[in-house]
Amino acid sequence: MMFLLGVVLMVIGVAISIALHELGHMVPAKKFGVKVTQYMIGFGPTVFSRRRGETEYGVKAIPLGGYIRMVGMFPPAPGEDPNRVRASSTGRWSQLVDQARDAAFEEIEPHEAHRVFYKLPTHRKVIIMFGGPFMNLVIAAVLLIIIACGIGLPTQVTADVGSVMPCLASSSGSAPKTCPTPSPAAAAGLRTGDRIESVDGVKVSTTTGATKVIRAHPQQQIPIVVLRDGVRRTLHITPALRTLPKTDAQGNPVLNWSGRTETIRGGLIGAGIGGTSVVRRQPLTDAPSIVGDGVRQTASVFVKIPQKMVGVFNAAFGSGQRDPNGPMSVVGVGRVAGDVTESHQVSIVDKVELLLGLLASLNLALFVFNLVPLLPLDGGHIAGALWEAVKRPIARARGLKGPIYVDVAKALPVAYGVSMVLLVMFGLLFYADIVNPVKLN
Repeated sequence: MMFLLGVVLMVIGVAISIALHELGHMVPAKKFGVKVTQYMIGFGPTVFSRRRGETEYGVKAIPLGGYIRMVGMFPPAPGEDPNRVRASSTGRWSQLVDQARDAAFEEIEPHEAHRVFYKLPTHRKVIIMFGGPFMNLVIAAVLLIIIACGIGLPTQVTADVGSVMPCLASSSGSAPKTCPTPSPAAAAGLRTGDRIESVDGVKVSTTTGATKVIRAHPQQQIPIVVLRDGVRRTLHITPALRTLPKTDAQGNPVLNWSGRTETIRGGLIGAGIGGTSVVRRQPLTDAPSIVGDGVRQTASVFVKIPQKMVGVFNAAFGSGQRDPNGPMSVVGVGRVAGDVTESHQVSIVDKVELLLGLLASLNLALFVFNLVPLLPLDGGHIAGALWEAVKRPIARARGLKGPIYVDVAKALPVAYGVSMVLLVMFGLLFYADIVNPVKLN
């Protein structure tokens, strides 16, 4: 029951996010006078709809998509009746249907000729198409601020030695039968319970901070200042050179294209370093950096999307691991939400924080994804509007008269190709999220 509750809550969150995304398109479109004939949440058969004024508002059976339909997103082709313009929508799949239908025209009255999208100034086109992704950014920002500044984030405040290995495995990774030489940690006199204050003169208070310095000094003697029984001691330790798992800035393992953990050569001392953490509310002044970090981390995933998808393929059809920081489908998001809600090891506050964080991550992904400058994404229409702003003064300088528009409909072959790639990618993610889902610790 709790698993189902988590799934339902996430579906509602996704539906609200999509509804606000489309509202971000519709509000400026209506403000600028564009005729908007439909505002729909979901896809598939229509469950409910009501017309108010010139716009039909409705909900469809599957609440995992949405669109608004604006009149005249593409200018008429040469020779076409200017009173018959293409009606298109902001939804990915709805656009695909529109583009496949040659008769996607809508009659407009002569007094409405100015209410078509393609006649708008460049800046208004950009505002309308950017409005959707911007709403996703606002949603993510609000959720991240609630988490960081309202609930608080767990922050590690000490780096404590949790265990000391008597000896290390060989450089090849095999366990030694005997232990003639103690591990660097044991040889230096490091003990369980020691609190590490600095490594090689660098103050540390986290596991990641301590291991980062240690890894950077293989086969080099470095001082480690520890606090033991209230007494500050300086130990000298020489990390051994070993092959180690590569980690990101948060200490998470980095997976390669095959879904396996990447490795590096670095220093190892043979000690388990943990520590204590406290929940701290961040000041509101940190909100811009918190949101900025979220956008950067999400963008870094999209930059590596081909590599990430290879990893997803290997996890789905081979023995590869799913990257917890990699892409997921809505099925994967729902499963993670269900697992979090069902868990008995997580407090109510932590469950709320994890669910809000998951929804924030999804909205950041929608923000970055929709700004990719390819049709049928919002970024493709933004790119077309910006190209029109560049093309128009050049055409005027060449002496061309009359209206000058960039017909992004000419890029429909690219849109078909992008749509097919997205279908394959989403299908793979759906399958992987069923057979080998992402699991959070």
